[in-house]
Parts: sequence; structure tokens; C-alpha cells
Amino acid sequence: MAKAKAAQGVRGKAAGRKAATDVARNEATLDEPLSGKAYADALKKLHVELVRLQEWVKHKGLKVCVVFEGRDGAGKGGAIKALTERVSPRVFRVVALPAPTEREKSQMYVQRYIRHLPAAGEVVIFDRSWYNRAGVERVMGFCTEDQVKRFLAGVPLVEKTIVESGIILLKYWLEVSPEEQTRRLQERIDDGRKTWKLTSMDLKSYSRWFDYSRARDDMFKATDSSWAPWFVVPSDDKKRARLNVISDLLSRIPYESAPREKVKLPKRQKQGDYVETSYPFKYVKSAY
Repeated sequence: MAKAKAAQGVRGKAAGRKAATDVARNEATLDEPLSGKAYADALKKLHVELVRLQEWVKHKGLKVCVVFEGRDGAGKGGAIKALTERVSPRVFRVVALPAPTEREKSQMYVQRYIRHLPAAGEVVIFDRSWYNRAGVERVMGFCTEDQVKRFLAGVPLVEKTIVESGIILLKYWLEVSPEEQTRRLQERIDDGRKTWKLTSMDLKSYSRWFDYSRARDDMFKATDSSWAPWFVVPSDDKKRARLNVISDLLSRIPYESAPREKVKLPKRQKQGDYVETSYPFKYVKSAY
């Protein structure tokens, strides 16, 4: 009964969500670039709603899983950072797995991902996910076509089991244009703050744009199910993409304001016999 109610809520419940969905609409529908102030103002409002969602997730014991996929340079990391920068990492947990170990390679493919799925009161965000098999592994030749076919046939059933267990599963694909991807990857070469983002794998995959397009198309056809649909986020405009994905996420999870006692700071204790220490603390140099 509880699972059925949760599923109905995901599909249809609108209470407490409309304001969050509309937060960035005025700022994010204009053709001209979004100003820094407009972006910051819209993001602040969305962050307030994300904190409300966080407290509701804890209060009701909700289990939320969010998958972010897209090409290199599509803006997944920035979207996840915008989504999580004002919430608790104990509730919003980001999973970005490295390449599988030899032991993990011998396991059932989705096994290493399943152990990271949320428990009650958690929101787990996958920065890339089990869909590596349908994308990078396929394009770069890390798996066989037979393995890809079996994955695409089986993953909708796995996701159905995930959803039927009471987990709210949201899948986002960030879609970047070839021109914008080129600009962003070139920026990673030239900007010392971003060089760590550019790997040899990124360079190899960059040249295989249409192989990735074919892989994406096959993935959507096989896994865009009614119980775990894909939601596409145009991401050439990073600011709008971040606002839109947060707004969409808030609109798809039923939440309200969790009960909260009124907070008032208590009085501090009196100094009594405490005397400030003369210990020679080593202070950092004031360079700024």
C-alpha cells in the first residue's frame, strides 16, 4: 500500500511543488544570456526548495535515485554541483565510480552500482551510472556488442524492480552540441583550473561523435520506459541547464514542509573563572 501511494505521488501529486517548478521560469525563458544576478537569484530560490525537499525526504523516509548521463563536457558535474552545494552530503550522496577493478569485472554488471542505491532518507546522485555500458564502454570497445544487447534488454527490468521497491528513479540526459563541446574541451586544455577534467579517454571519445550518437539513440529506444523515462536537458547554456534540471527534479518528487520546531539560540554560559589563554597560536599568513 505504501509503495502504491508513493508511486501515485510521483505521477500525480502536485502539492508543494508548483512554486518550485516556476521559480526560474521568468529568468530562464529569455533568448539572451542569463545574467549572473538573475542566475544567482533563481538558484537561491531553488536551493531553498531543495532544502525543503531534503527535510521531507528525511521525515518521510523517501528513497530517491538520480542518474546524470551525457557526453564529455555536457555539464553533468556543474549541474550536480549546483544541485548539491546547499544540501547535506549525508542526505544528498554523489556516486562517481572509477573504472571497475578486476574483481568487479567478474561480477554481474550492475552489481557494483546496486550497492550504492539509496536507503530511506537518502538522495543518491549518479555522476554517470550503469549506462556506461550503453555509452563509453560500447563506443570505446570495452565490451562486446552481445554484452551491450543483453544490457539494453535487461536494464529496463532491473529499473522496474528498483522502482517497485519504492525508489523514485529519475534519469537525466544532458545534450550538448558539437560546437559547444569543442569549446568546453578546448577550455579544459587552456585553463589551469580545469586541466584535471580532461583525460586521454576524453580525447579519444571526442573524435567519435557519431558513434556516441548511435549509442545514445539505441539506449533511448531500449530504456526510455514508462516506469523510468529519460528526461533530456539542452545544456549549451550551462546556467539555464542547471536551473531547469533542478526545477524539473523538484516538480517530480512530491514534498511538503517537514514539521520543524521554532529555533531560538540559547544563552551562552557566563565566563566565570575562565581566563583567555596566552598560548602562542600559529596563525596563517594574511596573504589577502
